[in-house]
Parts: sequence; structure tokens; C-alpha cells
Amino acid sequence: MPDLTHGDDAAAVNALRSAVMRLSRRLKHQRVDESLSPTEMSVLGTLARCGSATPGELARKEHVQPPSMTRIVALLEAKGLVRLEPHPEDRRQKVVTSTEQAEAMLEESRRKRNAWLASLVDHLDDDEWAKVRAAAPVLEKLAHL
Repeated sequence: MPDLTHGDDAAAVNALRSAVMRLSRRLKHQRVDESLSPTEMSVLGTLARCGSATPGELARKEHVQPPSMTRIVALLEAKGLVRLEPHPEDRRQKVVTSTEQAEAMLEESRRKRNAWLASLVDHLDDDEWAKVRAAAPVLEKLAHL
């Protein structure tokens, strides 16, 4: 295990943190629907990746408290982006499912953000782009730990 508190490893961790934060902030400005909060967009993205889920499951995946997720789901439902359906096994619970409108909006958002990132890639040489491609799966793993 590398020593992440000193020397080159610590500098790499610091550079990674800074770059990820800066890119994240800039990506947030590439939104299709300005009326949605980043948290609402994240919930829609989780539904797209993982499928339908209960509000409690979404709260765990999004690292928020269940009452907060209940409010987020209500806002998304009011905007026509999710629908609540009875849970197939537990009548006390509901299952949150994204709508076609949400899926179309997410696809447009991905397209816009991907185009923006692709425009940045134009500034990299072939070796730099190869390193970014190689690092992408590792960054994806870190994002989901």
C-alpha cells in the first residue's frame, strides 16, 4: 500500500482531488435542465443505472437521510420525472421508477456533457488521451466505493 500522506503519493492524491473537483464543478454547468438540482439529477442517474428502487434504497445509494429522499422523490414526481408504484411484496412501501421524460432528459444531459468533455480531449496529445482512457475504469471504481 502506498504512503498517501507524504511525498509523490500525497502529491498525486492532492492533484487527483483538485482535478476531480474542478472537472465536477465545470460539468455541473453543462446541464440541460437548470430547474433540477444536482441531487435530483443524481437520483435520476441512479435510477437509470440501477433500475427502480424504494425511497429507502435510493437514500442509501445517494448517501442521504430517508426523509430527504422522500422530499426529493416528491419533487421529481411533481415534475413528471418519476412515478411511484406499489411495492410488489410490501404494500407499505412504494417503488420509484423514472419516466420516459426523465430518461430523455438524462440522455440529452449525457450527450451535452460528453460533447463538452470531448472538446477538452481535443487539447490532449495521443499519449495523454491513452492515459485518460486507461484511468477511466479506475476512476469509475473509486467513484463507486
